[in-house]
Amino acid sequence: MNAFRPSRHGSRRPRVSFEFFPPKNEEMAVSLWESVRRLEPLGPAFVSVTYGAGGSTRERTHNTVKRMIDETALKPAAHLTCVSASCAEVDDVIRSYWAAGVRHIVALRGDPAGGLGTTYEPHPEGYHQTSDLVEGIRRIGEFEVTVSAYPEKHPEAASLDADIDALKKKVDAGATRAITQFFFDNDVYFRYLDKVRSRGIEIPILPGIVPVQNFKQTAGFARKTGASVPQWLADRFEGLEDDPATRRLVAAAVCAEQVLDLIDRGVSDLHFYTMNKADLVYAICHLVGLKPEKAQAQQVAAE
Repeated sequence: MNAFRPSRHGSRRPRVSFEFFPPKNEEMAVSLWESVRRLEPLGPAFVSVTYGAGGSTRERTHNTVKRMIDETALKPAAHLTCVSASCAEVDDVIRSYWAAGVRHIVALRGDPAGGLGTTYEPHPEGYHQTSDLVEGIRRIGEFEVTVSAYPEKHPEAASLDADIDALKKKVDAGATRAITQFFFDNDVYFRYLDKVRSRGIEIPILPGIVPVQNFKQTAGFARKTGASVPQWLADRFEGLEDDPATRRLVAAAVCAEQVLDLIDRGVSDLHFYTMNKADLVYAICHLVGLKPEKAQAQQVAAE
């Protein structure tokens, strides 16, 4: 990847979006809202709020999204899954989001109720797959609908081509954008994009970026979700298990390199999995020329 030359990006700042998850307790709530307030001035295109397996965070997701609408200038997108719920129950959630002012939903099948690695069993009265859910959302309201995409294929897909077939079904059902599973080799993303475009899929495919807060944890999650971890990445974090300060510096450098390379190669939209922590994401956004909107306005006026 290319070395740091952040000044080259001044004339074409990327658009960014951020993912958060609803807090489980008061301490986590403090961390979430500190991160939200820290990143809000960067003017993200939208922020998404995750939805736990089987709808386990349904109320917390709704409350988090509602508070964002009421107390911030952010445009929240609420995650929604098919797991362990009937169509009627899911439709009630969709209507409650609309009533709360939500106009953007991230539609996902969701992990199996038994967790990653177990067999997915659709609810007998529920939406069986994401494309069905997308159709249901579009029937209820004029939502913007984002779906997932897998540059290295979904772990349960028979092949990458079969996985792209599934993406095509989601697009045909009304999806307006896709966000990828995280990846570390940008060539993987661009090869995937070529394949997707060759199939006539023209919706934006945003690269999902994860700053590596904890390498061991991230590598473990990558194995479960089918994302590869290059050896060069493991080498960079080797020996830092008990050195969190250096690990954070390395994480920032690795993620910044990846993001700068994506921008150099024409990517204009980036989606960050924040893990409810703002500092690394904020620093990376700063490196690519994204500053608080007030500061940007002052800079333009000075020029």
